[in-house]
Amino acid sequence: MDNLVYLLPLFDLEVLWVIALGTFGGLIIGALPGLTATMGVALLIPLTFGMAPVMGLNMLIGIYIGGIYGGCVSAILLRTPGTPSSAATVLDGYPMAARGEAGRALGMATVASTIGGLFAAVVLATLAPQLAGVALKFGSAEYFALALFGLTIIASLSGDILKGVISGLLGILIACVGSDPITGGLRYTFGVSGFASGFAFTPALIGLFALSEVFTQMERFGQENKVTLKVAGRWPTRSDLRESRGALVRGSIIGTIIGIIPGTGSGTASWIAYNEARRSSKTPEKFGTGYAPGIAATESANNAVCAAALIPLLALGIPGDVVTAVLMGGLMIQGLAPGPMLYITNPDVVVGIFGGTFIATLFMFVFGMALIPVFSRILMIPRHILAVTIVVFCFIGSFAINLNQVDLYTMVGFGLLGWGMQKFGFSQAALCIALILGPMMEANLRRGLLQTHNDLMAFLSGPITLLFLGLAFLSMLLPLIARSRAGRGTSTPSQNG
Repeated sequence: MDNLVYLLPLFDLEVLWVIALGTFGGLIIGALPGLTATMGVALLIPLTFGMAPVMGLNMLIGIYIGGIYGGCVSAILLRTPGTPSSAATVLDGYPMAARGEAGRALGMATVASTIGGLFAAVVLATLAPQLAGVALKFGSAEYFALALFGLTIIASLSGDILKGVISGLLGILIACVGSDPITGGLRYTFGVSGFASGFAFTPALIGLFALSEVFTQMERFGQENKVTLKVAGRWPTRSDLRESRGALVRGSIIGTIIGIIPGTGSGTASWIAYNEARRSSKTPEKFGTGYAPGIAATESANNAVCAAALIPLLALGIPGDVVTAVLMGGLMIQGLAPGPMLYITNPDVVVGIFGGTFIATLFMFVFGMALIPVFSRILMIPRHILAVTIVVFCFIGSFAINLNQVDLYTMVGFGLLGWGMQKFGFSQAALCIALILGPMMEANLRRGLLQTHNDLMAFLSGPITLLFLGLAFLSMLLPLIARSRAGRGTSTPSQNG
């Protein structure tokens, strides 16, 4: 009964207005390449100082949820991930938009984001203390095994496994640029002080996916290659929903689990969910061609992370990802200390956050579906004007993050690299995964070996570690088995013929 009383302030019109405003603002921020949910939350934390805790914190959570969802808009329409978490959405969202089905792609993304968000919100409200305890068991060995499992996705993301592995290894090599995670010494910076912290990830991502596409389009300016301007509705078809059921369930569960584990984030969740959807599909060859389950898997996963990442923050005082680390500042401004005592000293705030997460997710759905026709009109812009606009956003987005000129060089360099990879059939997605997970794998491997005095068996003996290593082995083995079966299937008819 007390919990119901704590929910009543959420239905005050002023509180609802603030949550709606935060969610809408987050959606716009996420849709603009280079502007992340982290930036939006960080910029608006000072505004919550004079607000009641439930109102102020839920506005920030609305920005978080709207920002993660908003990244799919530019990912689908412009092949430009608005946020790192939407990079995997490019693989099927953009091909679908290029076929003139942008409305259908955005609708699928919106529905998937809502389902994933609501699923994780239920878990947040019912199992937060119990599930957060699992995260305490993650040490260096477990994080290393998780990162290794994520890297094995590379084997199934490329039609040519060898090119996929080469792309992944190149990404790991690039991720080594900067300071050593253990000693702090500089590596491969070639004397450029701006690379001391490595390549800035968001400018690299913008260049890899957005600027590279501009270079590709520039090659076609002289050709008659008109984009279909038809935008087919805003709702996914019944066939889309039927085919995507498994992807939605798996994506929601994977996103929730990844969100609970501190330090992983929505980018990791979306790639793992995409791989699992493809691996378990009866038609894996459709992924990457504009297939609805591919969008459903990634968007349900990265939005499930939003609510799930609040679990370790509220229950343990440990941020689940970068955005919740910033949100911790919002709690501190309100004079609240996240952790187990928060449930005892301020149950009204905890319950208010649970309810606000549901409301923000519903607002995200309403705004997302209502604005699909507006977003889809981006496709009506002539290609040369659109290309110039994308380039402008690329430069503004890359520079605005750190106000660092080196980030512009990073963006252009990765744009040329992505264009070359696209031209010669190498996987940009594999490179992106390696950039995300490579540093996590290296840092935790070396830290874990130091803790065990270089005893590899002791480092890799835990049950959670063995589980992830087993999944990594299966993830590498299954594509090889599928390829072997496909080879036998094609050779048999020729022999009989």
